[in-house]
This record gives sequence, structure tokens and C-alpha cells, in this order.
Amino acid sequence: MKKINLYEEIIAVDNKELSNALSSNKEFGITVDAKVVYAPFESTDIFIFKGTITPSSSTSVSVPKELQKQELLGKNYQVVEDGDRVLIKAAAAWQDIIAYNVENCHYDDTTGDGVDVFKDNELEDMGWMITDFDVSYRELVEFFEEKADVTLLCIERDEPYQFSGLGYFNDLTQARKLLFDLCKKTIEDKLANDPEYAEDWLDEDQEEAIEFFLGKTITKAE
Repeated sequence: MKKINLYEEIIAVDNKELSNALSSNKEFGITVDAKVVYAPFESTDIFIFKGTITPSSSTSVSVPKELQKQELLGKNYQVVEDGDRVLIKAAAAWQDIIAYNVENCHYDDTTGDGVDVFKDNELEDMGWMITDFDVSYRELVEFFEEKADVTLLCIERDEPYQFSGLGYFNDLTQARKLLFDLCKKTIEDKLANDPEYAEDWLDEDQEEAIEFFLGKTITKAE
């Protein structure tokens, strides 16, 4: 897993590229990998900033040059010009960053309710089925973040504890296979070792999951 914790990360953007974007009157974005990109954007872009800047005549007059980028990007960004780079800290803009990115993330862990859906249909179908075998979405997310190629964009700190994040699978084929294999192994183990999952006690949703993951049809005793 690649974790991008905006409380810790400084995004170093090319000064000339950012200056051109700020004065372009075009919609542009600054990505977590420090690229300045213009609309139309790619679905794989992950932004710390996205918008169209229309500099006012008062900006160039009333604001010192070294603070102009700070004002144009907004008060929630900390901006320091360092020669040919602009250093940006964006944690305070987190609510805006969620809005920039939530449409294209694969799971949303930004609310108190936690993750309750995967946006990829195949992952969601499997995730929904395995919940019938007492596996939570939280457990699935922890599994993915340990085993899969995941980028986690987040804010996280210890004191006081705070976490909010958006997850992206960099390889959906890998993620789907990992989840299928996990579900298959989990169901096999439950059927073999947990009396609560004796075949005669299974409901229709559990039987459907067994057929999907194991290719096995349950025939109950009369």
C-alpha cells in the first residue's frame, strides 16, 4: 500500500507550470504526484487542487509576489516558493480534496460509518456476498491495504486521533483475484469448521455465495 498522508506530505510543483496554470483561465488540477494537468482529466488523476482561477486586478497590486499563489489557491493551502519549485501543504483543504476525488475513488473511508461499498461492481458483488459469512467491509479493506496494490489518500494523526481516507486500486484485476481467493478460502473454512454454517442451516444468500465461489450446489436433507 502507498499511503499519502497529507498531514505529512509536501507536494513540490514546478513553479513555472503552476504559474502558467494560475494565469491560464483554464480548469486545471494539481495531482498528488506533483503534476499540473488540464481538463479533461483522467479518471486515474488524484488531486490536491482542482479548479479555474480568475485572478483579479487587485491580487497583483495588493498582495506581495511571494504570497500571490497562496491567495490564488486559497487559505487552506500552505504555499512556499523555493526557487523553481512551489511547496504545497494541503491537509487543511481536505474537505475540498474529498470533493475533487470521491467520484473516482474505489472506496470511501471518510465518514464515521466507514466503508460500506466498493465502487467496482465485481468487487462489490463479492464483498456483499461474503458479508453473509460474517466478514465485514472493514476487514476487507484491511486485507486489501495489506495485500493489494492500493493508494490511500488520507489525513491521519495520532494526537488527537483523526483518520479520513479515499482508496484506489492500482490493479483492479489483482484486487478482484485476491478478493475471490479470500472469499473462497473463508467459505471453505466456515463450512468445514464452524457449526453455525452447517449445510442444513444455510440461507439462500449463503447458498448462492457457495455456488459462486466454490462451484458447489447445496442439497439439503429432506
